[in-house]
This record gives sequence, C-alpha cells and structure tokens, in this order.
Amino acid sequence: MSQPVRGNEAAPTASDERNRELRRGAIGVAGILFFVLSAQAPLTGIGGALPLAVGLGNGAGAPAAYLVVGLITTLFAVGFIAMSRHITAGGAFYAYIGRALGPRLGTGSALLALWAYNTVQACMYGLYGAAVSGLAEVYLHIAPPWWACAVVTMLLVQLLGSLNIDLGARFLAVLVGAEMAILLAFALVTLVAGGGPEGLAPTASFSPTALLTGAPGVALTFAIASMFGFESTAIYSAEAKDPARTIPRATYLSVGIIALFFAFVSWMVVSSYGPSRIVEQAGQALASEDSTTLVFSAVTQALGGWAGTASGVLMATSLLAGLLAFHNASNRYVHSLGRTGALPSVVSRTNRQGAPFVASGLQTALALLLVLPFAVLGLDPVLTLFSWGSGVAILGLLVLYFLTSVSVVVFFRRTQLDTRLWHTLIAPVLAAVLTTGLATLVLANFDLLTGGAPATAISLILTVPTVLLIGVTIGRNRREDQPPAAASADPAAETGPRLPNA
Repeated sequence: MSQPVRGNEAAPTASDERNRELRRGAIGVAGILFFVLSAQAPLTGIGGALPLAVGLGNGAGAPAAYLVVGLITTLFAVGFIAMSRHITAGGAFYAYIGRALGPRLGTGSALLALWAYNTVQACMYGLYGAAVSGLAEVYLHIAPPWWACAVVTMLLVQLLGSLNIDLGARFLAVLVGAEMAILLAFALVTLVAGGGPEGLAPTASFSPTALLTGAPGVALTFAIASMFGFESTAIYSAEAKDPARTIPRATYLSVGIIALFFAFVSWMVVSSYGPSRIVEQAGQALASEDSTTLVFSAVTQALGGWAGTASGVLMATSLLAGLLAFHNASNRYVHSLGRTGALPSVVSRTNRQGAPFVASGLQTALALLLVLPFAVLGLDPVLTLFSWGSGVAILGLLVLYFLTSVSVVVFFRRTQLDTRLWHTLIAPVLAAVLTTGLATLVLANFDLLTGGAPATAISLILTVPTVLLIGVTIGRNRREDQPPAAASADPAAETGPRLPNA
C-alpha cells in the first residue's frame, strides 16, 4: 500500500534517528524490578489502601484478595511474556494490541494507558502532597498547602525523569529497599511473636469464606491497584540488557514478590489487631484525618516509637518512588507514539543520556493539569483526587489487560511463531475471562470510591471508553508502516509471517 503524503515533512536523517533512540543495554533485571516495585509503592499500598480494603471491603479477608489477584495477573503474564519475546517496544500494550488487532485500536490502547498512568500519577501527587504537608507541620512547624508540595515535587520528578535511566533505577532501589525493609521487619516480628491477641489466625484471612465476606469487590479493587505497573517490565525492553531473558525474569519476579509481600504484610496487620477487631479499628482510622494510623500504629507497637516516625517519612519517599516510576513508564509510551506518527515526532526526541526529555516535560505538564483543578476548588486531595484517580486507573488497566490477552491469542494464531497452547491460548483466554470478572466487580463497587455519588462515579467511568475512542480516531492518522519500536526482538521471528497492516 502506498504511503500517504505527509505535507512537507522531510524524511528523518540518521542524526534525527539517533536523537530519538533510547539508550540500549542500560538496565538489567534488578533495575527493571525496582522500577516496577516503585510503581507499587509498597508502604503506600499497605499504609494507604489496606484500611480501605479492610474497612469498606471484606475485613480480615483482605489479604486473600492479594493472592487471588496475583494468580490472575500471573495468568495474564504468561501470554504477555510470550509476546514480549517477539515484539520489543517502548509501549507494550500499544505495540501488542496494535500488531494483533490493528494500529487504530493499538493507538487507542496507548492513549488509554497514558490516561491510566497519568490519573494514578495525579492521585499519588494528592496523597503525597497531604503526607509531606503533614510531615512539615510536625517537624518544621509549618503547614504548606498540599498542592505546593506536589508542584515542587513535579519539578524534581521532571529532573530525574530526564536523566540516565540507570541513575533513576539506583535512586529507586534505595527508596524501595527502605520501605520494604521496615514492613518486612514488622511482619517478621509479628509472625515470630505468634500474632496478636487472637494468634495468627490464617483461616480468618485466607479461607474462601473470609475472601467472600462483606464486599470482596472493594478488597479486590485495591489488590489490583497493588499490581498496577507490573506490565512496565516490557516498556523498558528497548533499554534492557538481553530483553529476551531480562523481561520474563523481571515480570515473574515482580508479580510473585508483590502478591506474596502484600498478602503476608497485610495478614500480619490483621493478626496484630485480631480478626474480630480489625474492621472496627479500620473504621476508626478511616473516620480520622489519617487512615494510615491503622498500619503505622501496628508497626510502632511491634518495632518501637522510632518505627512510627520512620514510617511517616518513608510513606512520603514511597510515593516519590511511585511517582518517578509512573513518570518514566508514561514517557516511554509517549516516546513510542511519537516514533510512529500518532503524536508529533518532537515528543520522541531524546537527550544525551538517551532519556525522552520532551516526553518527560509533557508528562509533567499533564500532571499539573490534572492536579490544579482539585487545588483551585479546594477539594480534599485524599478523598477526591487519590480515591477518584485510583478507580479510573484500575478500570483502564483492566480494559488493557483484556485487550492484550485477546491480542496474544490473535497474534500467535496468525503468525504461528509460538505454538505452545498454554502460553498462547489457554492462559490468555483464562486471563481475559477472569479480568472481565474483576472489571465487573470494580464497576459494581465504583460508587464507594466516590463517596456514594452515582453521577460522579458514572462520569469517571465514562472517561475510560471516551479516551479509548479518541485514541482510535487519532489512530486513523497513524503511519501505515510498522513502527521501529514494534520491531521483533527475536531475529528468527523476522523470517516468520508478518501481520498485514490494519
């Protein structure tokens, strides 16, 4: 098919291509793993989300939700990894869906992924601003507005996002290591002590009855949030050392660590209070101005007063690590869209460090646009920005999981590049079905995230299909040739059948 005329656009020169290339071989398994774990922000997930999962969800059974979501995510990862061996891209969802289901839907999925990453980034800025403002009031005796703390941090994230990616990975390693260490120390001390007043009580947290108690959909919603960002392993494939091995290892490690870590620590939190008292304690924490007291009080009781102080500080650094991780992931999507013509090519430009600095600036601007309305209207950054953004991001992610699972089946049925039934058919189909079930539960409980306001819930839910459709429309102007970012990572795959342009 002939190429469309693109105005006076000149063909890219070799220099232009170098200025659009990410730095190859810059990051290994450990570096990618820390980016993923940072996106999960373990201390934020436990300290900020667990009180909601317990108090509004299924009570003592909340830890089981992490294992259930972990198993579903592992099923999804089987097909996801199989496809990553053949497609190396800066925008994994975009590249996979675009190659299998057509570039229009691929561009739509890229825009939806950007919307999900940006909303979760914005909601984290809300929680971060509130946390830092509180710390400043306690230790510096000043109370800066939450939005001021958020804006200053946006500039820091912008700087770090424009630097060498392995420098960012080392920075995140320090932050993530510290927050996971204090949570693990608390959990191990509680385990060795035999739990709280009612013992360890594993059946109260992990039995099927415990999982299905109350509103399990709420607990599953926040468990999904704990997995948000694991798919970014494939986003860094163009910069990874030996992507064919690095990406699968990093993906499976991240899913396993996240699911087991969150389940174990949340179980110890439940145990420290006792299954019969945990819902009451969570309710009291939610009714206060700081719901993190549920977890931080348990940590303080187990480890001493110093741990409570450290947890407050690490909560802020946990959010900072998550913000940087999502910022970097979003940059790679924007960079990939710029290289394929779905967005202006200028957004794909990189600097001397091989970082997509234009995309980084765009991400900072988008974060500012999403945060400012909440600041101007004087809305609570936690009850509105954090809560609403989390719900939208989770719903968008589930739609992308479903489309990607379908794409895996279509891609390998057409190309026959991998004929293993489990990897290319059974696991992806199971993942698609189970993901649909999770999405149904999220929708059924969405009004709880908006304080019971149906109009607000419906408006937020509709942003997901709206963004997807806008992306599909933009995709009509996409270049018809295969993008460089979606080139096969497997030389042998290049000789196999190629999909026709859709």
